[in-house]
Amino acid sequence: MLNMSTQTNSPVNQSLADALSRSKQEPAWLTALRTEAAEAAQTLEWPKPEKMNITRWNLDAFGQHKASDKVADVSALPEAVKELVPAEASANLLVQRNSGVVLSQLSEELRSKGVIFTDLETAAREHEDLVKAHLFTAINKNEDKLTALHAALWSGGVFVYVPKNVEVELPLQALLYSDDAEATFAPHILIVADSHSRVTYVDNVITNFGEGAAASIHQSIVEVIVKPGAQVQFATIHQLGQSVSDLTLRRAVIENDGRIEWIIGDLQDGNILSDTLSVLKGNGSTSDAKVISIGSGSQKMSLTTQAVHFGKSSDSNMVTRAVMKEQGTAIINGITKIEKGATKANGVQTEKVLMLSPQARGDANPILLIDEDDVTAGHAASVGQVNPEQIFYLMSRGISKQEAERLIIHGFLTPVVSEIPIEAVRERLHKLLERKLGS
Repeated sequence: MLNMSTQTNSPVNQSLADALSRSKQEPAWLTALRTEAAEAAQTLEWPKPEKMNITRWNLDAFGQHKASDKVADVSALPEAVKELVPAEASANLLVQRNSGVVLSQLSEELRSKGVIFTDLETAAREHEDLVKAHLFTAINKNEDKLTALHAALWSGGVFVYVPKNVEVELPLQALLYSDDAEATFAPHILIVADSHSRVTYVDNVITNFGEGAAASIHQSIVEVIVKPGAQVQFATIHQLGQSVSDLTLRRAVIENDGRIEWIIGDLQDGNILSDTLSVLKGNGSTSDAKVISIGSGSQKMSLTTQAVHFGKSSDSNMVTRAVMKEQGTAIINGITKIEKGATKANGVQTEKVLMLSPQARGDANPILLIDEDDVTAGHAASVGQVNPEQIFYLMSRGISKQEAERLIIHGFLTPVVSEIPIEAVRERLHKLLERKLGS
C-alpha cells in the first residue's frame, strides 16, 4: 500500500525539491542542498559519454515520489519482494521498495560496535554530522544535469558507517526494488569506512513491472569514503527491465593504504549508463574493479571504469568483460590517469568484448593519461566474434553447437567471476548469466 505521492516530473524546480524535502522532515541544510541542485539542473547539460548519445533515452521519466509502508520483518514483505531477499541475508538487511526504504535490520552485535546501517533519509536526521560531512564529497552535485537532478530528487537510499578498527565479518545486504514504473526510483548510497575498518556491502537492484510498462529511469549515485587503512568491498548486481534506463554513477575516494574493490554485474535488459571512478588520493591506496555485462536485443550500453592516481605507490586494476547478443551495442571505456607526483603508481586495465551476432557492436577504448615519469601502466583491449575453430573442435568431440557456444562464453567470463571473493555474489551472477544468455 502506498501512502505518499509527490509529483516529480520534469522540469524539476526549486519549489518542488523544497516541498519534497519538507515532506520528509529533512534538516535545513539538506533542504537547501536539494533546492540549490534543482536550480542548477535547469541550466546544466546531460553527460556526454564516449560514442553514446543518451539524450535519445527517456531521461525525463522521473515518475512520482511513492514511499511504501514500512514492515516489521522479512515475513511481512509482499511475496514478489520476499522471494528476492537473499537467503544468506540474516540480521543485516535493508529493503527499498520504489521511492522509500520499507525494512532496515542490523544485528545487535554490530550496533553495539557503533556500526550504522540504515536508510540515508533516516541517517540525515539521526546522524546529521556524519552525513553532512560526507554527502556529495566524492562527487560534485553540480557536475552535470544528471547529478544535479539526482541531488534534488534522491529518495530512500543507504547509509553505512563503520567506526575505526571495526571489522564487519558478514556482508551488509540491500535489496533495491521497484514494482511501479510510475514511481521515482533514485536511491543514493553513501558508505563511510573509518580508519582501519573493514566492510563488505552487497546490493541487488531489481525492477518487476510486467509487460507493457511505461518508460522509466533508475538514477543512482554511490559514494564510498575509504579512510586510511580501511578496506571496502562493494558488490552490486543490476537486473532491470527492458523499459528502464539505468543511470548509475559510482565514486570512491581512497586515503593512505586504503582499498576499494568494485564488483559490478550490469545484467539488465534496458539501456545502461554505468560509470565507476576510484580516486586514489592517498599513498599506498589501491583499487580493484571487475565489471561483467551481457547486452541483448537493441540495448545501448555505456560502461566506463576510471582510476585517478594522486597517491605515491597507488595501484589500480580494472577488468571489464562483455558479451553482446543480437543488436546490442556496448561502448566500454577504461581510463587510467596518473597525476604529477604520483611516483611508483601502477595502473593496469583490460577490456574484452565477445560478440555472438554479426549485428552486435562492441567498442573497447583503453585510455592512459600519464603526467608522471616514474610509474608503470598497461592496457589490453579486444573485440571479436566467437572463434569458429573452437566451436568446430568442441563439436568434433560430440558437443552440440549450442552447448559449445555456451562453454566458450562461460570460459570467457569465468576469469572474472571466479575471482569474485563473495560466494553468494558468484552464485547469483552465474544464475543471471544463464538467464540472460538463454542457456
